Amino acid sequence: MTTSQADLSGDNRASMFALDEEQQAVLDQADRFARKELYPLSERMDREEWWPDEAFRVIGDNGFFGATIPEEYGGAGLDLLAAGLVLQGFSRWNHAMALSWVAHDNLCANNIYRNGNEQQRRKYLPDLCTGRKIGALGLTELGAGSDALGSMRTTARRDGDSYLLNGGKIYITNGPVADVILVYAKTDRSKGAQGISAFIVEKGFPGFKVAQKLTKMGYRGSQTAELVFEDCRVPAENLVGDEDRGVSIVMSGLDLERAMISPLCLGISERALQLSIDYAQTRQQFGKPIGSFQMVQSMLAEMYVQVETMRTFTYRTLAEAAPLEVGGGGRGDIHMLTAASVMYAAEACHAVLDKAVQIHGGSGYIWESEINRLFRSIKLLEIGAGTTEVRKMIIAGELLKDMATHG
Repeated sequence: MTTSQADLSGDNRASMFALDEEQQAVLDQADRFARKELYPLSERMDREEWWPDEAFRVIGDNGFFGATIPEEYGGAGLDLLAAGLVLQGFSRWNHAMALSWVAHDNLCANNIYRNGNEQQRRKYLPDLCTGRKIGALGLTELGAGSDALGSMRTTARRDGDSYLLNGGKIYITNGPVADVILVYAKTDRSKGAQGISAFIVEKGFPGFKVAQKLTKMGYRGSQTAELVFEDCRVPAENLVGDEDRGVSIVMSGLDLERAMISPLCLGISERALQLSIDYAQTRQQFGKPIGSFQMVQSMLAEMYVQVETMRTFTYRTLAEAAPLEVGGGGRGDIHMLTAASVMYAAEACHAVLDKAVQIHGGSGYIWESEINRLFRSIKLLEIGAGTTEVRKMIIAGELLKDMATHG
């Protein structure tokens, strides 16, 4: 599958709006791999909420994990844009696996690399980069969604050379299959959001269990769970960063997460547009292809514009978020930009898929159809990593900050 970018050869001034040769190669390689290896798994994953146990090993063997992690820890030593391109390519062909990929690679592995110490990096990153171990992030709780920090109830108490974690996390992507989970807990409840710490929890630690696997409307093959910690004993050496300093890890990580959700929306939208073009060319009504009707052409044109706008905004945001340092997120222009990027991408993806189902008509309404599978994915990205409403609050808050300062 080829991208729909314009040919910019011969115009170096325009090259800033396109991928360079190396970046395009990353996207093309991810696309070819996903079409061959991941697309055949997608229908069963959706139908049965099935998890293919060997998939992560195959992804790792082909070098698609650890894009942002240096080679000395088993990664590829590239940047956030390259990681986004892998995600975009995967999302075209198996968006459920792509979601699990980003939870593993960005939320867990990249977070450990950016915030962990040398011992933690060398212990956990090689297996995460090969896909021998599956990673997850534990932040959201049943009563703490948009207010994930202030309302967090999971606690961690120092006990000798360990911490005892108590509480629960919910809606955790990769939760049922994860080997390594980066978990946030309050180490000082009196400090509120400023009393949070981060811990690396392994699935074999005593006191940790998967309470239940959750069944979803979309991304059905991507495993999601509720996790419970009952005096879960975590070695003190698994504290990531300093005690009570986890909020900076959360906030900078959320900005990177938001930047990385946009290519997920982009890949899904690209696939929906291609399926709609193919259907418009082959579906016959009144003796001619429906693509010959102006109202169908209008929908395709609008979908194309939304996909291309999404592409430009996504790549710009990934490039600007790539050098984000620890503690550098959660404020300022990058905080606003990542929120805006994912807000636009999620809403545009929704609009594209709505038109795609309309073009497919009755066949698009059938559960087993690919376009229906894509359509059922749209709502998650308007909810996850901060709802659309929270994204608007972030954007407006940054825009009005000067007024609040001088008011």
